[in-house]
Amino acid sequence: MTSLAMSVSLAADSPQSDKTAPVVSQPHRDFFPPLPEGKTYQLVWHDEFEGDKLDDAKWDVPEGQRRDGWWRRDAIRLDGNGNLVISAFKDGDKYVDGCVRTKGRFEHAYGYYVARVKLQRQPGHWSAFWLYNMSEGNIGNGGRDGAEIDIYEKPWLDFKVNHAVHWDGYGKEHKSVGTQSMVPGLFRGFHTYALLWTPKEYVFYIDKQEVWRTDGGGVCEVPLYIKLSDEIGDWAGDIKKAVLPDFFLVDYVRVYDIVNK
Repeated sequence: MTSLAMSVSLAADSPQSDKTAPVVSQPHRDFFPPLPEGKTYQLVWHDEFEGDKLDDAKWDVPEGQRRDGWWRRDAIRLDGNGNLVISAFKDGDKYVDGCVRTKGRFEHAYGYYVARVKLQRQPGHWSAFWLYNMSEGNIGNGGRDGAEIDIYEKPWLDFKVNHAVHWDGYGKEHKSVGTQSMVPGLFRGFHTYALLWTPKEYVFYIDKQEVWRTDGGGVCEVPLYIKLSDEIGDWAGDIKKAVLPDFFLVDYVRVYDIVNK
């Protein structure tokens, strides 16, 4: 559970010598990658998931069949302790999970994107924090005119985390780059997953540590929206072996721009 002041300024007492971290009134302070002299981070969007009802002004909840399950709104809730809960469960002969996205509400290019997450525990489904827009289907200019950026996907119940960038649609022209990082201890408590998206490259972080950087496909230049999703499918193992319901928690999502001091 966290609280966040909307005002952002330079942290005069920051341990970072370059003083690039903004002042954020919160129990959990975000890690900020160092910036060039004269630049700082400015909070431009966030949700701390306070209260007991999802903020529909910030989030859209898509519904319908998805992979081997069904996305439904009843898989989405706030727990009243400052967390978003996205569940996976069985309803009759159907497996149900869910997704929230900022489509039509907040679509943004570049910046620093952070989510603090407590992972699911059972096989057969996986959580993900990603950026997307239908422009990913544009073909002919690499990822510059649209991309899917998977900040993290966690289909395995071990140390591996998947990171990827996709472009040129999902058909025969589809292209992608990706990597798997190895981070022990991710199933103990909450952890932060972050992306620094600049005109030059994408840099991925887990718990303050850089795990990958790439400019594969050419860096996306168009706004994308945020997605937090659960997916049911064989990539994560056999859902029939899962003890359900299962869920993952999201403490917050925050987006910062890089601006002049």
